[in-house]
Order: sequence, then structure tokens, then C-alpha cells
Amino acid sequence: MNIVPEPFKALQRKTLHEELTQVLRDLIVHGDLGPGVKVPEKDLCEAYGVSRTPLREALKVLASEGLVVLEPNRGARVSRITQQDLDEVFPVMGALEALAGELACRNITPAELEEIRRHHEAMLAHYRAGDLSGYYAANQSIHEGILGAAKNPTLAAHYRSLSARVQRARYVANTTPDRWAQAVEEHERIMAHLTARDGIKLAAILRRHLENKLRAVSQSLAGAEQAEGRPTRRTTEDCIQSGG
Repeated sequence: MNIVPEPFKALQRKTLHEELTQVLRDLIVHGDLGPGVKVPEKDLCEAYGVSRTPLREALKVLASEGLVVLEPNRGARVSRITQQDLDEVFPVMGALEALAGELACRNITPAELEEIRRHHEAMLAHYRAGDLSGYYAANQSIHEGILGAAKNPTLAAHYRSLSARVQRARYVANTTPDRWAQAVEEHERIMAHLTARDGIKLAAILRRHLENKLRAVSQSLAGAEQAEGRPTRRTTEDCIQSGG
């Protein structure tokens, strides 16, 4: 006799699917699954103790986010982010982050502000220690905190549908010492404007922050092309692999 209600079963499947999607997303964003690499479905299923069904559902989500390319009867490959893709996505993300900043200044609670401040202090500590991975995680928590404080589900949904494609580029943009230092300075101003509840100034610095990241990545791509004499632009992930 089945005593487990069907809605509860559905909730379990949804939770597994979401968790697996996030695990795969992190593997791609952090470069553990490199650009152009075929997604090892069998190995992943064994490693995480799941069947092919939730894994393939997760891959469909990642394909909609532009992180993988589904190949009929051949599985999936990690996508490459091109300069054209960045030129399309970054301005949209800049507009969304600017709006999130304005709304956050209106709606943020003292508890939310304190949590963002803790992430900011952690980010600075990772920066001083030269810990890029830890810095990146704290940095992302700050942006997520501002998004949450905006309290606009529609904005959050659009933001998250694009954020994974930008996260890989953000990781690259902070690898050069000059850009890393510039990013930290920008975050100091982000924190100051958020604390002052100055939505106009916060929106402006958030937009500029993303524009500077795009410029840094574009310069890395152009420099790599010139150094190798390649006729076409390199992808963001190629720069990760070469330390660019």
C-alpha cells in the first residue's frame, strides 16, 4: 500500500532536480567542466547517485541558460561564451542590476543590510589573502543579497536566467591584479551607497561595475588574439585556461 502522497513525491523530485542543476552549473562556472567538453553523464550519475532522467532535465535547464549545447543523440557539451554573447548579455544584466540597486535602497531591511555587509567584509578578507575562489563566492553573495533586497520576483527571475552566463566572465575579469583592485574599490562604493540608501548612485556604480568587467574581459580576448595571431576572437573560457 502506497502511503506517501503524490504531491510529496513531486516535491522530492523537484528538489533533486534543482540541486543537481546547481551542482552542474557550479562545475561549469568554475571551469571544472571546461568549454567544449562533452558532459560525462554516466560519470556524473555515478558520482552523485542519480539516474539519467534528473540529470538530463538539469541539462535542459542549463541549455536554456546558455551553459551547455544539447546535441541530438550525442548528449551535451559545455558551451563557449563568445565576445558577441558577452556584448549581448552584459548590457541587459547591467540594466537589471541597476534597477535592483534602486529597489534595494527603498526596500532593504537592517538585517539584510547587515548580512550584505558581512559578505563584503568576507570578500575583502579573501582579496587580501589572494583567495580568488573565496572572493568570488562572497562577491556573488553580495550581488544576490542586493537582488533579494529589491523584493521584486519578476526582476529576480530575469536576472537569474542570465546570471550564469555572466558569472564565468566575472570570474575571468577579476584574474588580473589591476582589475581585481578596481573591482574591490567599486564594491566599497557599492556598499557605501547601499548603506546611505542612495538608489541613484548605487544604480550608477552597479552599471559601471559591470561595464568595467566587460571591458576587462574584452581586452583579454583581444590581447590573446593579437598574441597568437588568430583571425577570430577567442572565447572567455579560452582565457581562463591560458590564465588570461
